Amino acid sequence: MSFFKKLKERMFKSSSKLDEGLESLIDDTAEQHPDPSDSPDTAPPAQQGSSDTPPAPAKPGLLGRFLGRSDAPRRELDDDMLEALEDVLIQADMGVDTAMRVTANLAEGHMGRKLSVAEIKGLLADEITRIMDPVARPLPLYAARPQVVLVVGVNGAGKTTTIGKLASQLRGAGKSVMIAAGDTFRAAAVEQLQVWGERAGVPVLTAPEGSDPASLAYDALARAKAEGIDLLMIDTAGRLQNRADLMEELAKILRVLRKLDPDAPHNTLLVLDATTGQNALNQVEIFQKLANVSGLIMTKLDGTARGGVLVALADRFGLPIHAIGVGEQIDDLQPFDPAEFAAALVGTQIDD
Repeated sequence: MSFFKKLKERMFKSSSKLDEGLESLIDDTAEQHPDPSDSPDTAPPAQQGSSDTPPAPAKPGLLGRFLGRSDAPRRELDDDMLEALEDVLIQADMGVDTAMRVTANLAEGHMGRKLSVAEIKGLLADEITRIMDPVARPLPLYAARPQVVLVVGVNGAGKTTTIGKLASQLRGAGKSVMIAAGDTFRAAAVEQLQVWGERAGVPVLTAPEGSDPASLAYDALARAKAEGIDLLMIDTAGRLQNRADLMEELAKILRVLRKLDPDAPHNTLLVLDATTGQNALNQVEIFQKLANVSGLIMTKLDGTARGGVLVALADRFGLPIHAIGVGEQIDDLQPFDPAEFAAALVGTQIDD
C-alpha cells in the first residue's frame, strides 16, 4: 500500500468529518431553496395517472455527489455559505484564523457560483496545498559531522518512536547514526530507544535513571565526534508542567553541546501529537521559546479527527514540516507531501 493510500485510509476520521459537514451544508440549503432548473418537469394533469409517464429522476447517492456528477446537489457560494463553511473547517480543527483565511481565498473568483460537495472539496484541497507548500521540507542534511539533532516535545507525543524511525530510515539511507537517550527520567523511553537501536543497528547511549541529561548529551557528542558519526539524535524530557525546570535543563544541554561544537544543535525537531488538536499551537509557542525549534514532525494522524490542525500550524508559524506519522511501523513515518495531505484531509483523489 502506498503511503498516500495509507494516509487517506487512516485519516478517515478527519476526511469523514469534513464530508459530513460539507454534505450537510449543501443539502440543507438545497432542500430549503430548490433550484427550479434542477427539478424534473411536472407531467400534465391528464397524464399523471398514465403508466407511460417516466419516473422522476432518482436523487443521487453519496458516491455520485462526491464524484461531482452533474445532477449532484449544488449551493450558491454566498456570504451565508462561507460562514457555514468556516464552521465546518473550525470543527476540523483548522482554528478560527486559518478557517477565515481559507474561506476568504476560496471566495475569490467563485462568489455567486453554484458548487457541489466535490467541487468545494477540490477547491479546499487546492487552497490547503497552497498554504502548506512553503513548509514542506525534508530534514536537511549537512556536511557537519556529527550533525546534532535535538528532539523535543511533551511526553506521549511520540518523540521516542519518531527518533527510532528516523534513525532506522537514515541508517538505511547509508548514514551512520547514534542515539542519546536523554530522557533519563523515564525508563520506558530508554528501553524503547534501545529496542529501536537494536532493530536498526544503531548504538544507543544511556545513563542511569535520574542522571543529568546534559552530561549524557556531552558524552554522546564527544563519542560521535571521535567515531566520525554522521548524525547524533538526542532525546529530551517533555515535562511541561514545570517549564522552569525544563527550560533550565534544555539550556544546560545547549551549553554543554556548544563546548564541543559551537553550532550544535544543527536541528531542533518538535514532535507533536495530532490528537491534541489546537493545543499543538500552544506547544509550538512554548518550545520555540525553550529550544528555538527549527522544524516539526506530526504524529498520530491516524487516531484523530483533528488533522486540520496541521494546516493551522503551517499558516500561523511557517515552520518546516519534515514528516508526518500515521502508525507504529517504520514506514508509517514519511516526508510531508502537502498535496497528498490535502487530498487525504478532504477525501479527494490525486493525480498519479
